[in-house]
Amino acid sequence: FCEAQGPERRSAELGDLLFSLANLARWHEIDPESALREASQRFERRFGAMERSARAAGTPLESLTLEQLDALWEQAKAEE
Repeated sequence: FCEAQGPERRSAELGDLLFSLANLARWHEIDPESALREASQRFERRFGAMERSARAAGTPLESLTLEQLDALWEQAKAEE
């Protein structure tokens, strides 16, 4: 994937990878679309918790360092 030349070729390689992951999910009796939807919902919940925590501290999320953002992310995960 990383060695593919140009955006079209990288897109094709990524598509192949996603197809393989969907096939792996099916082999393990997991609906890949549902798994992705659930992961997206978890991300939205956790990111929302991060935003609320930053707002409660009076700090704009975009002003936080990567380490501070990571700490908020881990806090949001732990609270779920």
